[in-house]
Amino acid sequence: MTEPIEPIPPEQARAILEGAMRERLGDDWQSDEGGWTLVTGHDYMARVTRDRANVDFYVDLLGKVHVETSEINPAQDSGRLIAWMLLGVSLGVALMIARAVGWL
Repeated sequence: MTEPIEPIPPEQARAILEGAMRERLGDDWQSDEGGWTLVTGHDYMARVTRDRANVDFYVDLLGKVHVETSEINPAQDSGRLIAWMLLGVSLGVALMIARAVGWL
């Protein structure tokens, strides 16, 4: 008879995940110079993105790390475009209001 599989606790998974991320992305991956942004994550997984690349880290219940690299998806690409457009429109509205009030 086989023994039941004992999953690793979340704290151990988090430590394994952080170690794999430091190994793959470098010690300063969270700094501004590293350029990586944590998109989502929990004790057993994390997704980081930089430029047009996503890197997904998964820790299974036995403690093995799986890493997948992919390009950004169309939803991320269009989301970035919408964010830049909203920023531009917001700046334009702020300038119009400032001009109307007489601050410019």
